[in-house]
Amino acid sequence: MGTTRNDNRLDWLALHLIPGLGNMLFKNLLEKFGDPDEVFRASLSELLEVNGIRRETALRIVGKKFLSDPATTLRTLERLNAHIITYKDPDYPAGLREIYDPPMVLYAKGKGIPKNITYLAVVGSRNPTPYGLGVAEKIAQGLARRGLGVVSGMARGIDSAAHWGCINGKGFTLAVLGTGIDIVYPASNRKLSYKVLDNGTIITEFPLKTPPEPQNFPIRNRIISGLSKGVVVVEATKNSGSLITASLALDQGREVFAVPGSVNSFKSAGCHFLIKQGAQLIENADDVLEGLGLNFPYAAKADTFRDPPPPSLQGQEEIIYSLVGDYPIHIDQISRESKMEPREVSSILMRLELKGIVKQLPGKMFVR
Repeated sequence: MGTTRNDNRLDWLALHLIPGLGNMLFKNLLEKFGDPDEVFRASLSELLEVNGIRRETALRIVGKKFLSDPATTLRTLERLNAHIITYKDPDYPAGLREIYDPPMVLYAKGKGIPKNITYLAVVGSRNPTPYGLGVAEKIAQGLARRGLGVVSGMARGIDSAAHWGCINGKGFTLAVLGTGIDIVYPASNRKLSYKVLDNGTIITEFPLKTPPEPQNFPIRNRIISGLSKGVVVVEATKNSGSLITASLALDQGREVFAVPGSVNSFKSAGCHFLIKQGAQLIENADDVLEGLGLNFPYAAKADTFRDPPPPSLQGQEEIIYSLVGDYPIHIDQISRESKMEPREVSSILMRLELKGIVKQLPGKMFVR
């Protein structure tokens, strides 16, 4: 838990729960009055002298009109094994202090956030290809094995693969939510959320019970990039929210990296756009470290992990396996290119599935 003294934590939370009070106004109030408790002692006329404040908001502060009862909220957080980290806490992430509109209050759950490691964000499509999922997991795992932390948004798709990769690489992962700390979204990520709590921290700036509304996610993306030294975009369409994160990263002075994909895949169009705009093209964790100038400091933690060699293949198995790639291919196309009968191809694909080197997708599509 942060070191904001207990009697003052309630005042921070209370000011955070004033409707219509944004981070910049919160910061302006602190600059004038010093602490949240002094803000609540201020008169209406004194509050109205603060830059950016509206009369309606000042009246809410004077009348202590909160979104929810601060004391009850604090007790609920304690029951959830969660806590708040305030802007003035020593535990507040240093990277967030540098951004234009840092969150004044963070809700956190899980382990304490280490200060002595470098964080990289890994983001991308919520509906990725198997290629995108595999690359995201490998890059995150490679970063973790080098001693770096991985930040993402715990959404389905690339975000989830990034968290799992970091966890499997025995690294520290930070999940930034677009909901309240008491809500797991999507619900299918409940198991992942437990693993993140065991291996990292879940944070959000949104109050308890905040639902997953669309406008929340672009807002939280500035925190993902703000926590990080750079942002890796693995797979994204041109309209993807990941491009918003990349844009925010540039505004915050962070590096942007993009993984190329097939020119025929619209799901990589956003990454190709970023590369054309000057993002660094990367293929693995080593490329990211080199782009950040971190190869020398992290040389002692070189990633020696290698994929296990595939099981031995015999005759026609090798032919079929060579035709199956990282992008899905239909069984009929495999049959045509191999010049083999569909029934024979199906039998070989089943053997390759049993060996764990080929996976069948819906619609008789196959990938490695």
